[in-house]
Amino acid sequence: MLYLVGLGLGDAKDITVKGLEVVKQCSRVYLEAYTSILTVGKEALEEFYGKELILADRETVEQEADTILKDAHLCDVAFLVVGDPFGATTHSDLVLRAVKLGIPYRVIHNASILNAVGCCGLQLYNFGETVSIVFWADTWKPESFFDKIAKNRKNGMHTLCLLDIKVKEQSLENLMRGKKIYEPPRYMTVNEAAEQLLTVVQNRRLKGEEPDITENTICVGLARVGALDQAIATGTLQEMPTVELGGPLHSLIIAGSLHPLEMDMLKLFTIDNSVLGH
Repeated sequence: MLYLVGLGLGDAKDITVKGLEVVKQCSRVYLEAYTSILTVGKEALEEFYGKELILADRETVEQEADTILKDAHLCDVAFLVVGDPFGATTHSDLVLRAVKLGIPYRVIHNASILNAVGCCGLQLYNFGETVSIVFWADTWKPESFFDKIAKNRKNGMHTLCLLDIKVKEQSLENLMRGKKIYEPPRYMTVNEAAEQLLTVVQNRRLKGEEPDITENTICVGLARVGALDQAIATGTLQEMPTVELGGPLHSLIIAGSLHPLEMDMLKLFTIDNSVLGH
């Protein structure tokens, strides 16, 4: 059988008891290593699980899924995912391949950023579509994420922005030369995401628009949600580029209409007390 096991958000101990039992019984255990990261490394997981882990990068999962599924109808194979197994669309593809090959599968769920963002006090059912913000390049600066946030804001909804992760990426030069040399990992910070949003606000104004999101829009920056050193900061979009949240992973929320209870919770994390009317 193929098991898709969620690892939760923090460290090795966030796996469920059910998930740990499955890992211990499997012949091969893969660790998906590109849609998210834990606060501990592969070695800490191996020590706690008592099992050797095979790192599965994007290439392995998307192009060599057959190696993961090999003999899974004869033995148990686990595929470990940080957060919840279905936090990324790639994993649906793995399930569909398994079904096509007649391999039974089972999912063991866990907490993901999609529900853990409630820690900042914003109600989960007031969130609209989740948005991904990607690193801009000199020649590629997409703004489509901004329109999705604006649409949520029009409907009074909050927007969870998942920030870009670049793991095992190649430079254009190495890609063109066919050299398998990879760039060092990069994790977008709340600061960088806010800078990009502020740039789009300016771009829209230059086009004569008055965007729904401005420098004064309330935002929440989150870092390492679920870990002991989790950090949360509430402030305006203008303040977000200077907030200090430490190491990865970061997420950014653009607030919509705020309920008084949500306001009270956000006040626990404000950078500047005047923002939410102390």
